[in-house]
Amino acid sequence: MKQETAFPAQSHDHGACVDDAMETAEALCAERGARLTPLRREVLEIVWSSHRPIGAYDILQRMDRGSRKAAPPTVYRALDFLIEQGLVHRIESMNAYLGCNHPGRSHSGQFLICRECGEVAELDDQELRDSLRRKAERLGFELQSQTVELVGFCANCRGS
Repeated sequence: MKQETAFPAQSHDHGACVDDAMETAEALCAERGARLTPLRREVLEIVWSSHRPIGAYDILQRMDRGSRKAAPPTVYRALDFLIEQGLVHRIESMNAYLGCNHPGRSHSGQFLICRECGEVAELDDQELRDSLRRKAERLGFELQSQTVELVGFCANCRGS
């Protein structure tokens, strides 16, 4: 019996991941009346270039601006927009960004971070989210958002 994993198989078609993410982003932005400008689109494509989080300055280095260089505030504004639209998550512990697997629906950020390969898998465990919310309420804490980052080794790295 094959073990269930949150991480994509090494042989998966990542181009399909990127294509799906871009189609979803365009549809959600159109539905919301939000502008997915060419620059925002480029930043999103770079974020989705792998299942590893990427820092803002790494995004800046990958941007193809021809002779015109993009400035860090430009990248940060694009990332802020993508986060507001629910298309990208910020991985706090890494100060990096990751494409959202569940755009367009309300969910909390729960992430499995592989210490070996650097890939990150997004979870959306309702039971965990509710348990944390209830515990916070019992402690008199008004919860506004949740991000849970779990660090360890993915199945691919554990097997090697």
